[in-house]
Amino acid sequence: MKFRQVDVFTDRPFLGNPVAVVIGADGLDTAAMQRIAGWTNLSETTFLLQSTKADYRLRIFTPRQELPFAGHPTIGSAHAALESGFVARKKRLVQECGAGLIDLSVEEDGRIFFKGPPAKSQALEGPIPSVPLVPGAAVVKVDVGPVWVVGEMSDAAALAALKPDMTALADWSESLGVTGATVFARSHDGVSQIHVRSFAPAHGVPEDPVCGSGNLSVATCVRKRFGEAYVARQGMQLGRDGRISVRVNEKSVEIGGHAVTCVHGEIRI
Repeated sequence: MKFRQVDVFTDRPFLGNPVAVVIGADGLDTAAMQRIAGWTNLSETTFLLQSTKADYRLRIFTPRQELPFAGHPTIGSAHAALESGFVARKKRLVQECGAGLIDLSVEEDGRIFFKGPPAKSQALEGPIPSVPLVPGAAVVKVDVGPVWVVGEMSDAAALAALKPDMTALADWSESLGVTGATVFARSHDGVSQIHVRSFAPAHGVPEDPVCGSGNLSVATCVRKRFGEAYVARQGMQLGRDGRISVRVNEKSVEIGGHAVTCVHGEIRI
C-alpha cells in the first residue's frame, strides 16, 4: 500500500505535526490498523478507504485507540489523497469519518481547510490539574469528536513555561472521559493572535505538537474574540512551529493550514 508521512500546519518540513497515512487500506481490518498505528508511534495514523458517500473514507487511530475525528490528520490525509491521486484534484472535498461527513476546501495558496463538526460544550467546575489558569477563567469541555477541556492562561510566556504533571493529567482525563487539556494564551509575537498547547497523556500523547481539534475546541470557546480570522501558533516547546489558520462565523468554525510530505513510500503487511 502507498504510504505518506505528512507534516501538517507548516509549509516547511519538520516544523509541524506529522501524520502517517496508509493509502488504499480497504484490505486491512481494525486490529491491523491499530497495530500499525502503535508501530508508527505518532499521535495519529490514518487509513484512506473508498467511500460511497464522499470522496474518501478516513479511519483515524492514536497509538491506543480509534478516533471519530481529528484535525491535523484530516488536513494531512486530504493532502496525501490529492498528491497520490487517490482522489482527483479539485477545490472541494468531502471526507467520511466516524464523526460524519466533513467538508474541506483547497485554497489558492495551498492551505487546506476543514469545517469542524458541530461542537458540544459544557462548563466544568474545578481547575485543570497542575495548570495555573487565569483566575475566574471558564473551564469548558468541548466535544468535537476528540473531547478537550479548554482553559486560558495569563500570557504566552507562562504557557511556554508550563510543565504539567502528566500522571495527574492522565488520571484526571480518564476520570472525565476526555481526550485531554488544550490551553491557550494571548500572543504578542506579531505572527499569531494566540499560542496553544495540547496535552493528552491518557492517549499516549503527552503533548500533541500542533493540534487541529484542540484549536477547533479553543475557537469554539473564544468565537470572535480574536477576530473572524486569526492565526494560532503551537509546538515551539517541542521544536516545532505550527501555524493554524482559524475562521469563525455564526454557524461554524474552519481550521486550516499547509501540509508537506516528508516520507513517501509503501507499507507492507
